[in-house]
Amino acid sequence: MSTHEPSPNVLLVLTRQQRWDTVGAYGNPMGLTPTLDELAAQGTLLKQAITPQPTCSAGKVSMLTGKYATEVGVWRGSQPVFDERTLGHYFSEAGYDVGFVGGWHLAGTFDEPVPPEKRGGFEDFWIGADSAEFTTRPNEGTLYDEDGTPVEFDGYRADAFTDFAETAIESLEDPFCLVVSYLEPHHQNDMQTFVAPDGYAERHTLNPYIPDDLQGRPGDWYEELPDYYGMCKRLDECVSRLLRTLEDEGSRDDTIVAYTSDHGCHFRTRPGEYKRTCHESAVRVPAILSGPGFDTRRTIDQVRSLVDLGPTLLDAAGVAIPTEMDGESFLPLARGEAPEREGEAFIQISEAEIGRAVRTDRWKYAISAPSENGWRAGSGDPDSNVYMERYLYDLHRDPAESVNLIGRHDYQDVADSLRERLRTYLQDVEGADPEIRTFDVPGYHDLAMRANPVRFGYRNQSSGFE
Repeated sequence: MSTHEPSPNVLLVLTRQQRWDTVGAYGNPMGLTPTLDELAAQGTLLKQAITPQPTCSAGKVSMLTGKYATEVGVWRGSQPVFDERTLGHYFSEAGYDVGFVGGWHLAGTFDEPVPPEKRGGFEDFWIGADSAEFTTRPNEGTLYDEDGTPVEFDGYRADAFTDFAETAIESLEDPFCLVVSYLEPHHQNDMQTFVAPDGYAERHTLNPYIPDDLQGRPGDWYEELPDYYGMCKRLDECVSRLLRTLEDEGSRDDTIVAYTSDHGCHFRTRPGEYKRTCHESAVRVPAILSGPGFDTRRTIDQVRSLVDLGPTLLDAAGVAIPTEMDGESFLPLARGEAPEREGEAFIQISEAEIGRAVRTDRWKYAISAPSENGWRAGSGDPDSNVYMERYLYDLHRDPAESVNLIGRHDYQDVADSLRERLRTYLQDVEGADPEIRTFDVPGYHDLAMRANPVRFGYRNQSSGFE
């Protein structure tokens, strides 16, 4: 840690299942997020922030450890983190007070209190629950304090979590690292619906903004968007409260505030899921940072994986980035330095399928395991030794991912190149070299041959093609 300047505080705000385009700074026209928009205007906005894993536990653990989900053994929900070091450990060892509020999802204790040894090193303040979606409901619930004593609340859940976070800010000594992990705007599991605060859904019932990827698709977006937007609005108000508390404590100018989400939401428009696919609506999330090192009024256009978030926060605080982390700091980009390489993100997908994807600025290429433990049954295994090409999207021409180009011969060179890039990630991250079976669009091959016989190795004769 630097000895020349005071160490900044770190406030990391994590939401669940929040699409990037719910935020005004990303183009949402509804005025839901004035607080976040102001932070983005004065700070640093990641234009193309991609979660490493579009599930709750796995997405969160990658951000907190700087490692991919399969490396830490958490590729699906309710898997405990064993012997892995998180931001809690690293900041604590650097002299920080460390605290956590909200849903943890990384202990495997479900509705029981999380014991100290399973709290990821967050030892100075704790009010949380492992599977908080089962110990709480939208307007009431129970978390647990450092001693495992129940902490009950009666009121809107995001507001209660903010109350606890304000107490943490007031209690922790500078410098501190506090993670606030909201459940909103995730749907309520035991109700299978999204629940906004009273009166908030009604504001967005008439003429809500409908993203292009939802329009014309079956799903539950038509019924659920008003509540979803109301939840995002309330989260923005909660962040405003946290900023006021920092100001009251005299810590606002000395605190890095980072806001992001574990994954997005496509409202069951893609294989019956809210998430767990490679599509933009599941993997692309908001990511905004402000405060020391980030108040540069800059947008990072380059694709960045949120496996880079942990290393970046450590770097900004002057704490050495552990060599075992897969991610790397994007702080130099926030300062305006030119990127050393083209931006792209590696995505691991589990629970609903065993899948992998690579996301570049223009392209999305994805594969899935075709076995019985692959599509629709991927909870049991972290990976597969065989994959099938499944998706190829041109995000510049088709940002809504409406046209799947996989198997089309006029895009074969693109698929071949992306396959090799994805294979490099599989080798480097997972130590694997699985078989990746290419995909032919049925009925397309003959048409492509006739349109361009030379390209496909055929020559035209009076008798036809050969």
